[in-house]
Amino acid sequence: MFSTSFDPFRWIPASSAQYETSSRAEISAVNVTLAALAIVVVSSFLKHRRGLKAVGYFPGLRVPFFPMGFPGVVLPTTWWNPGYLFLWNKRLTNYAHGTDTFSVVSFLIGEPCFYTANLDVLRQVAGGSHKTSFLKPEHHSIILLLWGMNLLAADGEVWRKHRRVVAPAFNNKLYRNVWTRTIQTYKQILVGEKWADQKESRIPSFQTITSKLTLLIIGQCGFGFQSTWFDPPKTADGRMSVHEALKVVGDSHVLAAFLPNWIMKLPFKRFQEALEAHDRLEQFMKDMVVQKKADAAQKGFENEKDDMFTMLVKANEDETSKFKLDDQELIGNIFIMLFAGHESTAHSLAAAIGLLSAHQDIQEEIYQQVLSVCGTDGEPTFEDYDKLDKVLAVFYEAVRLFPAAHVLIRSAWEDTVLHIPKCEGQEGRTDVAIPEGTTVIVDMVGIQYNPRYFPDPTSFRPSRWYGLSNDSDSFSAFSVGPRACVGRKFALLEAVAFLTSLLRDFSIHPILNMGESVEQWKERVLDAKLVVTLGVKDVPIRLVRRTSVGQKGN
Repeated sequence: MFSTSFDPFRWIPASSAQYETSSRAEISAVNVTLAALAIVVVSSFLKHRRGLKAVGYFPGLRVPFFPMGFPGVVLPTTWWNPGYLFLWNKRLTNYAHGTDTFSVVSFLIGEPCFYTANLDVLRQVAGGSHKTSFLKPEHHSIILLLWGMNLLAADGEVWRKHRRVVAPAFNNKLYRNVWTRTIQTYKQILVGEKWADQKESRIPSFQTITSKLTLLIIGQCGFGFQSTWFDPPKTADGRMSVHEALKVVGDSHVLAAFLPNWIMKLPFKRFQEALEAHDRLEQFMKDMVVQKKADAAQKGFENEKDDMFTMLVKANEDETSKFKLDDQELIGNIFIMLFAGHESTAHSLAAAIGLLSAHQDIQEEIYQQVLSVCGTDGEPTFEDYDKLDKVLAVFYEAVRLFPAAHVLIRSAWEDTVLHIPKCEGQEGRTDVAIPEGTTVIVDMVGIQYNPRYFPDPTSFRPSRWYGLSNDSDSFSAFSVGPRACVGRKFALLEAVAFLTSLLRDFSIHPILNMGESVEQWKERVLDAKLVVTLGVKDVPIRLVRRTSVGQKGN
């Protein structure tokens, strides 16, 4: 007999119930997913409509993510995501539709904005007058603010306070020192790199030279370091050179700006190196503030110290409390001078060397001016600078083709109107209402490649700048108006002194791969590399000695 407790069919109803429950759960999950998707679609549609209205339905790009924000800035540049590199990659086609300005409206993440490659619009949002309806938005300056408020990131009254303290440090005493130190450092390079001992020297990446050079010059003239090519400045504990720390910080700067702090503290080698470099560089800068304050307190120091930062701290100490910068603001300015000051000049010098190596006819023309001004003996002098306009023009043209400061971002702090000139060949302008908070991004790459201003913009033609004074507003890659780069003449003097010395002693040639033509070398090498500033890829060149330079290197 069967036990009354045994039921061979007792699991069937339970299985059916479980199946029904599972089916209901799956249906519910599908419904939730569909509902969430519907919400995303509707909210994206509404966001897109609001964005189109904000830009006055001005034509342009309609994309999922704002190109200069997260996650668009870290995603690869593709057909659906402009990304961080699109201003360079599409510099010849972004404005091919006939206008120098277009709108960008993202339908998933990001703010509506305008991009422009028009100098008139640049002057409306950033130049020519302090009275403007646009300010530099702090959330777009996060990369510049990791170390404290500074002249480059500040705006409005804060900018005026920083400018009041920083600007006096850039004076003729400093500029003469820049020229002298650059010539002295060039002599050290001849010995240290053994260029004077060889008929030909091969340098796989000329950035290794320009980066070290510009750091030494900013260290000596900017901060009074007694460092040389053989003994670069060290951090406080001596374990890491300032150059090494800057390189690590520069390589990780974008990550540090956009990633949460807890991610940067994860036990990955790159993150650990970045944190170590950050800590050492921060301590170095704190020590610099203490040291320079002590220097500023010394009697008669004005006659002994001619470095920029000592003069900056002295000017700051002389200010009333209303205009005085605190220590963190001083550190913020130190970092900008160290990082932006040396990196941008290093990139531009490397680009100039690469361009000269690929254009032997232009190089010969510049060399002939160097000979006519400086001769074959003696050192180029500070008084020669104004006569070396063709050497200066080479640097200008390199900066035009590879503008280190590749974007300028402004945001409307009030409702205003943007006057956008019509495309070339048409008269008049289009007036576009700009609501408060709307961002305008000035595409400095686009301006420098705009045929409206530069016929045949992709060609290396230093003659565009022959006879141009070193402070002319006609050259816009350093920006224009009161917000133009305060370190412009510092960089120009350094570049002209170095290029003049190098060209007088050596001819410059590209290192070609097997079977490679010069045109192929240009296509491979003379392309942009973009981290915080825009530069050029590694420039491999060889130097061929013109005459004996052994004694010049002693």
